[in-house]
Amino acid sequence: MGETTIAIAKAHPEADFIAVEVHAPGVGSLLNAIEREQLGNVRVIRHDAVEVLQHMIGDEGVAAIHLFFPDPWPKKRHHKRRLVQPEAAALMARKLAPGGVLHAATDWPDYADHMERVFAAEPLLERAERGFTARPETKFASRGARLGHPIRDLRFRRRQRAPGAR
Repeated sequence: MGETTIAIAKAHPEADFIAVEVHAPGVGSLLNAIEREQLGNVRVIRHDAVEVLQHMIGDEGVAAIHLFFPDPWPKKRHHKRRLVQPEAAALMARKLAPGGVLHAATDWPDYADHMERVFAAEPLLERAERGFTARPETKFASRGARLGHPIRDLRFRRRQRAPGAR
């Protein structure tokens, strides 16, 4: 619903943000919050995030990607629908500038383990100590905590060079 984007944009007025969302009510809520907070550093795209990365963002074009609480598709037969797959991880890594950060969070342990494996297997990414920003509290984080789900933050950084490159 945009609360994370608003919190990060307010905390970093020196940076520009692109928020990508397919859920119309989320887009509307975010646009209302941008206007209410008078933020000039956020742009919103209502479209599929993978297609936005494929067609609208140049390689090495972003400093950070925040992927907070993507749909976990918890049923095994639906796992193929999860956003974090090897192809998407490679795409995200290509779009990050060298040294750029990929910060993902989830409250589903199985999905956290899956994301950790996928991102760790991507040659352009390496584990990072910190992200661009701390993960702000969100509706999903609060819900996960209330249900006793552990919140996992995964941080990776785009390598300066691909392994083996000179």
